[in-house]
Amino acid sequence: MARTHHASGTEPSQRMLRIAELIRHAMSELLSRGEILDPVLEKNVVTVPSVRMSPDLKLATIYVMPLGGLDKEAVVEALDRNKKSLRTEIAHRVNLKFAPELRFRHDEGFDASARIDAILNSPKVKQDLGRDEDHEE
Repeated sequence: MARTHHASGTEPSQRMLRIAELIRHAMSELLSRGEILDPVLEKNVVTVPSVRMSPDLKLATIYVMPLGGLDKEAVVEALDRNKKSLRTEIAHRVNLKFAPELRFRHDEGFDASARIDAILNSPKVKQDLGRDEDHEE
């Protein structure tokens, strides 16, 4: 029975996770060493928090986040412009039979955690937490 993509509710296979992590490391290395010659990427420090693979390993969705959250769209566009050379470099670094097609997305995880922090630090939540502590004593 074929595995479905983890977005449909099932967990990714160990192979999908392993390949995704190898691609994440390769992509991080390319970005940190400045091997991609693009003015937008040269002026931004970009992190790669996660990579998700399709079940057939032919598509890698790479989630990126520029330091400070600035120029998100410009960074994704710059990576898209350099997609062909990035795919070639990743194929050389990650020994796969076929190099996966690359798709770049802005990572929403940082925004979500910032929203959660803001909610937890709001006066109303702190007031409610203070009441719970009063009842425990």
